[in-house]
This record gives sequence, C-alpha cells and structure tokens, in this order.
Amino acid sequence: MRAAPLFFILPCLAPTVFAAKAGSFEVLGDTLVSAMMLFLGNNDKVYIMDKAEGNAAQVNGHPAWGSVWDLNTNKAEVMEIKTNTFCSSGHHLPNGSFATFGGNGAIGPDASRGSDGYADDPNSASWDSVYQDFDGAKSIRILNPCTSDQDMSDPACQWFDDPSVLSMQAKRWYSAAEALADGTITMIGGFVDGGYILRLYPNTDPTIGAELSYEFFPSNGQPPQDLPFLHKTSGLNAYPHAFLLNSGKMFLQANLSTTIWDYSANTETDLPDMPNGVVRVYPASAATAMLPMTPANNYSQTIIFCGGSDMDDAAWGNFVSPSIATWYYPASKDCQRITPEPADGSVAKYTQEDDMIEGRTMGQFIILPDGKLLVVNGGLNGTAGFGRNTTAFSTAEMPYGQSYASGPVGQPAIFDPNAPKGQRWSNVGFDTSQIARLYHSSAILLPDASVFIAGSNPNLDVNTSTTVPYPTEYRAEKFYPPYFSASTRPAPSGMPSTLSYGGDPFDITIPASSYSGSGNDAAAATIVSVIRPGWTTHAMNMGQRYLQLNNTYTVNSDSSITLHVSQMPPQPNIFQPGPALLFVVVDGIPSNGTHVIVGSGKVEKQPTAAASTLPPSVLLSDANGSGSSSGSPTDSGSASAATQSSGSSSHIGLIAGIAGGAGALALIAIGVGICLARRRRSDRTPMISDKAGAGAPQRVSFGAAPYARESLKAESQVWLTDEDGHGPGTPVSSTYRDIGNASPVYGYSDAPNSLAVRAGPV
Repeated sequence: MRAAPLFFILPCLAPTVFAAKAGSFEVLGDTLVSAMMLFLGNNDKVYIMDKAEGNAAQVNGHPAWGSVWDLNTNKAEVMEIKTNTFCSSGHHLPNGSFATFGGNGAIGPDASRGSDGYADDPNSASWDSVYQDFDGAKSIRILNPCTSDQDMSDPACQWFDDPSVLSMQAKRWYSAAEALADGTITMIGGFVDGGYILRLYPNTDPTIGAELSYEFFPSNGQPPQDLPFLHKTSGLNAYPHAFLLNSGKMFLQANLSTTIWDYSANTETDLPDMPNGVVRVYPASAATAMLPMTPANNYSQTIIFCGGSDMDDAAWGNFVSPSIATWYYPASKDCQRITPEPADGSVAKYTQEDDMIEGRTMGQFIILPDGKLLVVNGGLNGTAGFGRNTTAFSTAEMPYGQSYASGPVGQPAIFDPNAPKGQRWSNVGFDTSQIARLYHSSAILLPDASVFIAGSNPNLDVNTSTTVPYPTEYRAEKFYPPYFSASTRPAPSGMPSTLSYGGDPFDITIPASSYSGSGNDAAAATIVSVIRPGWTTHAMNMGQRYLQLNNTYTVNSDSSITLHVSQMPPQPNIFQPGPALLFVVVDGIPSNGTHVIVGSGKVEKQPTAAASTLPPSVLLSDANGSGSSSGSPTDSGSASAATQSSGSSSHIGLIAGIAGGAGALALIAIGVGICLARRRRSDRTPMISDKAGAGAPQRVSFGAAPYARESLKAESQVWLTDEDGHGPGTPVSSTYRDIGNASPVYGYSDAPNSLAVRAGPV
C-alpha cells in the first residue's frame, strides 16, 4: 500500500525561548462564553462551546454559546451555533475537522423549557424565543477549523448546524464518542431525558430516560443497536469511558463495571469491576486517560483512572438529585490502572496506582509532550452537577449555591508513569490558581506545550453575582508545566505535516543552538511524540492519545542532530486517523508542536505499509550544543520531588462524501458516506478551601423577537445527490423542526414547586 505523502514545514533555525515561569498560571482574557466544551482546531485557534444560556456576548441578536479563541492575540470572538450544545460529546474527523454530537432540547432563562414546546410533550421544546436556541438532542454539528490568516466570518469557517440535514437517529445527551480505525465515530449511550443520574430509585427499569444504544457517524445505514453494557451499568453510565484497543475492540467503563466490547458483533467480554467501589464516570467525574504508548512499552495500551467518588449506591439518588449533602463528601484520591489486552495473554486486571496528592472530582488529565500527565481542575468534595435544591435539602440549605461540589483544587499535579512506585505524583513548585474550576470547566494542551484552562459554571444559568460561591467563569488561563524553566527549547526543521501508517521514514534536524552540553547525550535523550489533545468536556478529553515514534539519530560535525524517524506504527487501531501535534522533546524540553494529519484524511480503511528499518545511530564525541544551559527542567516537577502537599456552497466539502472517493457528493443524512474536504489549514473529613475569585460580564436580558427559523439551513447549502446517485443535485434548505423528538425531560418542568426544575442534571 502506498504511504501518505510527506509535506515538510520550512526550517526555523532560531532557538525558541520560554518567556513564562514554570509552574505558574497566566490569566489570558475573556472567552465570551463559558467553556463547557473546547478543542484545539489548529496551531491558531481553540474552539469553545457553552450550553444555551444568558451570556452577555451576543451573536445575531441572541446570547452566544459558541466562540473561537485566537492563540496569537488571546482574544475571542463569538460564533453562531443554532442548536443547544448542552453537555454534548465530540470528536475529530480524519481530515482535521471536528464534530459535536447531541445536546439538549431548547431551553430559556434559568434552564426553563423553551417557549415552543412539542404538541405531544409538555416537558420538551423545539425552540426558545429568548435564547433562540433549537433542540440539539439529535444534532451533528461540523466545523472545519480556519487559521488566523483566513476570514473567520466566511461561512466555510463557521459551524454547520442543521439537524434537518444532518442528525443522529437517537437523542443523545451526555453520550460518549470514540473513533474507529477507519475514522468512523461511534456514539455511545446518553440521556434521553434530563436528571442528575440516569435512574429512578429503586432502579427497576434501566430504560427510563436513557438511550441505551450506539450508532455510527457516518451512518452505516442501520438503526441504533442496543448495548447490553449500558443496561448493566444503569444509573451511572452518562459519559461512559471508551477507548479503541489494538485488537479493534473497544474498552468501556461505567458505574463499577468494565468490559471489552466487540462493536462488530455487539458482544462483550467482562473485565474485573473497578476496585474499592469508586465510580469514575459522570457525575463522579474522575480523571481518566490512556497512558503514553512508546517503543519501550511496545505500544501497550494502559488506561488510568484517578479520583471520582466512592459514595454508596443509595447516595447517588435519582434523576432529580443526590440523596446526601455531596458537597461535604470527600472525593476519592484512589488511582487504578488496567491494561485491557496484556501482550502476554494474561487476564486483564486493575492494579493499584499511587494515590493522588488530594482527592478530586472533576479533575482532568492532560498528557504532556514529555510523556507525563498533568491533572488540573476539580473539587475536593462532592460531584459534578447542580440544582436549586435536592430531595433532601432546600435552596436555603445548600451552602455552595447550586453546586453539588465544594473546595476547588487550584494547584495542578504531575503524574510520571515511569517513576518508581510511591514517587509518581508531584506538585512541587506549582502555583495555585485563584479561579475555581469546578463543573463545566475544561482544559487542553496547546501547541506551545502549555495548557489552556477555561470555564466553570455550576449554575443553572449565567450567574456572575459576587454573592454566589462559584459564579459563571469567563476567564481563560494558561498553566506552564515544569519544562518552561528551560532557557531554550528545541527549534527543529523538517517537521512533516502528514504521517502515514508505516512507510518511509523522515528526517528532522535539531540545530546545535537547541541544546547544551554533549551532542551524544542530547541525541540519546531526544524523543519524537505525537499527541492528540482531544475534544474536552466534563473532565474528559475524548480522543486524547500519546504515541512516541521510533527514531535513531546522527550527531553531525556542526553539532546539529539529525533524527531518523519512523512513521506511525502500521496499525490504525492504536492511534486513529486525524489531527495531532508533533513534538520533538530534547531531554524533557519540548519544541513547539506542529499540526499534522495522521492517515489519509478520509473516512476509509486506512492505507498501511510495512514499518521501516531505521539506520543505526551515529555518535560524534566532540559535538556540543550552543544553547543556554541555565534553567534545565530535567528534575523540575519530576517524581523525585514527589510530595503529599448568507447562503453559499462553502460547506459542500464538509457535508458531502469522500468516504470511498473524492468524487462522490452524497448526503450523510440519508446514510451515505461523508467526505470532509481537507484543509491545509477515604477519609471522611470534608476538605474545604476558600472560594476562588470571580469577575465576569453581567448577565443581560433579551427580547422575545423570534429567530428567523425559516432560514435555519445554516450559512451554507448542502446538496442531495441527483437521480443517478451523483452530486451535486438538489440543495436542501428545509426549516428544522424535529417533530419526532417528544419524550419527557425530567430536568425541566413549568411547575414552580417541581423538584425536577430545581435539580438540573446538567
């Protein structure tokens, strides 16, 4: 099979200098909408999504719930999203585009039911006249990221969001999304109706309020299929954890259960339950990630879980709310790891890991270029979720406003999977953020190897009052990991823009100015890492993976170092096709990341080739780097320091089909493949800490003039095929009204005394 073509970035020989203090936070600016969800689009842009709510920022006459952050200017601008993205899932596509799946029905102020209800359902709505959001429960929204030199107002740079054209078959709220080896995305589970968790109590019918099925995007033409694992884990299976495995099967974890799921046959192989009774899925919301896959561990896939909650089953309550004062219940600090498919054929089992330094709910793992994991955000006590009251506590009795959690954890920590047991966690030298990052906060790795952190809004609607403990948060921050103590960072040349599965190797050159000391030592301490930051919400980074490429090296007479680097292993199951960041890391210090596309850029069986044989490494004893040697991060924050302290055709390429060939323009909504045009571009003493500072634009009121629904075809045209099955044919421009979306939403009610309206899921 042919290898994917390589396109190389022009050399940048000047060494890059870190300008920030290692272990510190920097407040960057205002995200305009609270960052419930976000993803890195490319080297220039971070895309941010909120739920439909009363943000002061306006777009087209209504409050915005989408924005885009420019990494060059640290400024945000609003983006139009038409449907309610409340607690969606999302994932990358093979060509670098992103999709967001599902959400909630239309809502108005204070999470009230939208003004335009369904005739046969008094609890759900298709549209709201104040916030002007449409029902997003079945929505599939597509965005092709643009760069700073493009016109962001161009429809090609905007969200495509029209469920009358492109939607799922089932309503999915709090679902999971995970890509397969060909780039197809699996959507798993979710709520149909709102609530704190997915059950009544006692739990006699797991189907109530739940979507216990899975489906694919692009669609395989089949209706959603029932997934037995979701029945087994009823109640605590919102945002289930899903990881594609080397075998092509999928690891699933929810409630206390674990399984390997063969999605092709819809069969399951049960693995041991999660030890110690710790729930890891929402609303326990543990930090979860697949550990780095490296040549040294033979690209083994090991998944780590840290934190969450060990509340007993009854304490979780039901759709309405928890049954205890969660905000006083300490979060777990327990960590477990599991290798679902051991290379030696042994039985998979959970292994106790070092405990976190403190318990966390809603903590989030970010995999760093040096192969360590940073945990940020979260609370010492309680769970995710919010409500005006609970079944046991009135509004006046809730001490932290509408939050089910308390005690923001503002100090990050580093986990080093390669450090000796008992020494894997550290927070030495890390500042503590003064911004609470609790429910609906997010974080993601940036190309400069810092971490972008934003969001937090444990409130039913926007609340920026200084009287609430945890107001709606609009401030974005960067956290600078330990390697920012280095004076100089690598400035490699020859970085490719695409990576293939197997095939010919490529060379990367590291100039002498990018390191100090012995060239031989620097070369031996250099790795090339591929990181997919993922699509993030609710303490999860869907799609996040780290893979170290195999390499050898030649130390040259001018003291530069040439790295001879293999392509990706010829197995798409371990790192699915799509966008990623490519880093060169010299002795723990990363270069800036280069945006690359892994694989063919299409939803298809990925071309593979044999893994290449690399030349042997060549040393040169008198080679020495000319970079500054001060401030080396080699030991900073390491495990040795561990401590317990307008219509256009611009979206035709987005919505119409490359699966199986670039010429077929076929509408996905009728089950034909997609083509997305490639663009260049526990102790029981509660832990309490002072609340973090606040400050954000005040919520404003909006008039009730309805949005022009007849133009909801979005800012583009989508084309059906013609009578012969070829496109372009007839443009689709129908008004969206999902008349089939009609089932109770337990989280919403017009009854003023309803517990349901006071205990949102959400």
